[in-house]
Amino acid sequence: MRIEIICTGDEVLTGKIVNSNFSYMSQKLEDVGLSVVWGTTVGDDRERLLDAFRLAAGRADAVIVNGGLGPTVDDLSQEIAAKATSTELVLNREWLAKMEEFFTRRARVMPPNNVKQAMLPATAEVLDNPIGTACGFALDIGKAWFFFTPGVPRELRRMLEEQIIPRLLKKSGRAVTIHLKRFHSYGLGESHVDTLLAGIEEMVPDGSIKLGFRAHYPQLETKLVVRGADMDEVRRKLAPVEAEVQKRVGNFILAEDDQTLEGVVLAALASRAATLAVAESFTGGQVAARLAPLAGAEKVFRRGVVARDLTQMRAAVGLPADGAVATPETAVAVARALLGATGASHALVLLVDLDEGADRLELGGTIAIAIATGTDTVTRQARLLGGREWVRLGAVEMGLDCLRRYLQGLPVDEKIDFEKK
Repeated sequence: MRIEIICTGDEVLTGKIVNSNFSYMSQKLEDVGLSVVWGTTVGDDRERLLDAFRLAAGRADAVIVNGGLGPTVDDLSQEIAAKATSTELVLNREWLAKMEEFFTRRARVMPPNNVKQAMLPATAEVLDNPIGTACGFALDIGKAWFFFTPGVPRELRRMLEEQIIPRLLKKSGRAVTIHLKRFHSYGLGESHVDTLLAGIEEMVPDGSIKLGFRAHYPQLETKLVVRGADMDEVRRKLAPVEAEVQKRVGNFILAEDDQTLEGVVLAALASRAATLAVAESFTGGQVAARLAPLAGAEKVFRRGVVARDLTQMRAAVGLPADGAVATPETAVAVARALLGATGASHALVLLVDLDEGADRLELGGTIAIAIATGTDTVTRQARLLGGREWVRLGAVEMGLDCLRRYLQGLPVDEKIDFEKK
């Protein structure tokens, strides 16, 4: 099946808004074995939109149009869809009633221009939007099946996953049961993991398992797309392959599926009825920012200390100003003082000694990490290169991953690909 995505809007075309919707749609479709062949971005221009619809109708089997379903004058998708199909726009009273209810539940009066969102081409099939006022719709233009979706990301994502992808899978004739298994890792590069997993697809000879990767530093996502007649068959195929991935990638797997590194850490602490205090330099409180907002963190997270200057960090935990150097020994001293100051059962300290000078690829930082409890202390030291942002992202991930490893009884000092040897 040849799929095209058309993204609309002047703000997308001019780069004022980063087009994250396209990457999300393309990735989700790829995950279920539906590849996007063309991607088009068009501004809020009637003639160019019509040209884009007609071009896509002549070359694609299915087209997803994103944006242009709002109530304002520059929202043109319904109008141009009607023109492309030589039909009239008609008021969908059922959707109008849903919009009016939407506003009533929020004690608001619906503006008159919102009625425009219920004006749909006469031949359109409504695609429900349970969390917004812009309904989606589907219709045929030429030989292609068009799906029109709202530009608001959370509304698009729900419509894509619940309504559009199931329709496309059914029409494509592929196995309806498709499962995506994901492994999140830190410390190994994409090519390294690809080498480690060489031949793993061949464990299922019928070709119904596909291996893929998505690198988004500092993490790597390893994906297994599994197809089967039903979920029982999918599980049977997946089980040995999943076990082999876990064996080969090993300690570097920090989370799976919808889990996050910070979620895994918080769950491990909560299971012990443990509490945590964090101190970090250079990273601007990003370790704390990933942990503190999570559900249940109020029972675990005690305090976050953020300082750019190590002298100030030592002072914040009651230590004298001397010895303000980013070393494992300094990190241990801060960690033990932090335990005493907060009453937490665990302390994580992350210190970064950044190189001086202008940002550049060879600029790096020395990372010193300490994890302390009332009876134990472990440390980790590493050097990362790649510029300020690369060092910051890597340091945050390394700090959290060291804590994850410690809580899981794994070595915290296992060398990583991004570390300068």
